Amino acid sequence: MEITLDNPAGAPQPLSPYYSQVARVQQADGSALLFLSGQIAEGVTLAEQSRGVFETIDALLRAHGAGLADVINIRTYLTDIGRLAEYGAVRREFLTGTPPTSMTFEVSRLFRPEALIEVEVVAAVPAARPGGPGTAA
Repeated sequence: MEITLDNPAGAPQPLSPYYSQVARVQQADGSALLFLSGQIAEGVTLAEQSRGVFETIDALLRAHGAGLADVINIRTYLTDIGRLAEYGAVRREFLTGTPPTSMTFEVSRLFRPEALIEVEVVAAVPAARPGGPGTAA
């Protein structure tokens, strides 16, 4: 098992230099687990912020050969749980397959005062993907 901490160059960069956005746990069989730090995004509305969060998560996963379909666990922090349906509608736009395991929490505030939502995920990347990195074409 090998652990790599990363801020992929092709993805939006972290808002602070004090954390890594992705922890990749590489397994001996070539599979990997990706642990993404909580992500926030700009926007006025919860829907705008939610879309930005999922776009960033998608970019971070893609930088590691994964995608939103590989998400196995999602943890969401909302500053107003009463807006869960609004967030859920956006989430369903991005997570279209079998839903991952999930936890959603209401928090009094996030580390940026304007943030209405923060999302962290875990993704499982299979050892080999047809036509993907590390496979013969």
